[in-house]
Amino acid sequence: MTAAAPELDAAPHTLSIKDLVGFATGAITAHPMRSVLTSLGVVIGVAAVVMMTSIGLGAQQQVTKTIGALGSNLIIVRPGQPRGAGGNVVRQAAGGGISLTQADADAIKADVENVVAVAPVVNGQAQLSSDNGNWNTRIEGVTPDYLDARDAGLSAGRMIEDREARAGAKVLIVGKTVADNLFPGEDPLGKRVRVGSTPFEVIGVLTSRGQSGLGQDQDDVVLGPIGAVRSRIVGRRVRGNAVQTVYVKAATADDMTTVQEDVTNLLRDRHRIREGQDDDFNVQNMASILEATKATTQTFTILLAAVAGVSLVVGGVGIMNIMLVAVTERTREIGLRMAVGARRSDVLYQFALEAVVLSLLGGLIGLTIGIAGAFAAAKLGGWPTAVPSWAAPLSIGFSVLVGLVFGAYPSWRAAQLDPIEALRRE
Repeated sequence: MTAAAPELDAAPHTLSIKDLVGFATGAITAHPMRSVLTSLGVVIGVAAVVMMTSIGLGAQQQVTKTIGALGSNLIIVRPGQPRGAGGNVVRQAAGGGISLTQADADAIKADVENVVAVAPVVNGQAQLSSDNGNWNTRIEGVTPDYLDARDAGLSAGRMIEDREARAGAKVLIVGKTVADNLFPGEDPLGKRVRVGSTPFEVIGVLTSRGQSGLGQDQDDVVLGPIGAVRSRIVGRRVRGNAVQTVYVKAATADDMTTVQEDVTNLLRDRHRIREGQDDDFNVQNMASILEATKATTQTFTILLAAVAGVSLVVGGVGIMNIMLVAVTERTREIGLRMAVGARRSDVLYQFALEAVVLSLLGGLIGLTIGIAGAFAAAKLGGWPTAVPSWAAPLSIGFSVLVGLVFGAYPSWRAAQLDPIEALRRE
């Protein structure tokens, strides 16, 4: 008697995750060029988003650094054009339009609360010479409060004293760049420097601050007593006791708004400006400028990222189109797998996994390109490299999401195929 053949289990079975991953990987590697082109949109989108946000964040940090280099808790007062009746600008002789004076600075120091330093400044350009060289540089006439107001320091020597500032003593404090060019390899302290034809003695060297965010050498400067600079160097540009800038340092960041208002009210009273008339001076709060600049750069960064994000949508549409083509090409394969026991859910998961893997690979490649591009752009632009901490997780997560969303319809189409019709397809 012949033994009966074993009964085949015709019931469909669910494929394991390992099988699904194997099928998806095999389908992707079988057509490498098509897989690369399918992922290209995601690569470009992720790279663009990472680069744009990194560039925007780096620019924001550079602006913060530039403004912060001026000094902390700093309020800057500068002259404005004096205005006559009806708000018309009054034209004055050269040097006569400066509306701030030494007395204004003294009044701010005496009458405004929560102020720790007030530094009036006059400035100009001067040709300096020593026994070893010549150098043209920026010169500022200052008072002893200047270093405190500007958060600056000395690497050697001492600061100008109050009596020297008022008497116009012929002493100078030089920046590192000036010291290196006038006294190469030497200690500049006690050396003589001629400003024009007037000899000055070097009494100090400023602590190096490097380049500002705008590329200006902050060490290419010389400080002198305000009286001497005003009378011997600036000359006719600044008459009498006029000053070109007053730096006011508030005690804390919380005091800045109050100090700004008090300075404005005090100067309006001193300059006899009636209600409704424009000020003949400008008061700038560095904290407010910094916040406004940050808000602007943040908005700009978000806009750039949103524009770059359109590439991700385009990349997702590309994945959906290629997956739909793949469903058509592999109709017979799908029918065969269903005929040997694969469930519709297996087919659905396989095609969805292919879409996610393609998108994820594109996201990883795009992330690498974006980070490399951010470093290159920062180096070329001379600003800090600032790749946001969320770049990697967000890029990976969004890539997976794109694969799921845009791979959903092709996967559903594949799962809905009739096995018999699929097998008959040529």
